[in-house]
Amino acid sequence: MDLEEALDDLERIVAELEEGKLGLEESLVLFERGMSLVRLCNARLQSAEQRIESLTGELPSDLC
Repeated sequence: MDLEEALDDLERIVAELEEGKLGLEESLVLFERGMSLVRLCNARLQSAEQRIESLTGELPSDLC
């Protein structure tokens, strides 16, 4: 799953949870999936930062 797909899925999960129409168990399952997606997105972003740094020798100023 790429970053954009993960973000789209995460946005969908957040919207569902914000509606408040799910039961506790369903909410917990979605929350766990959302946390997994957050970790995935974080890893993808860190990887991109490392690639930029290795190519340029520094991080872009907006990432510091």
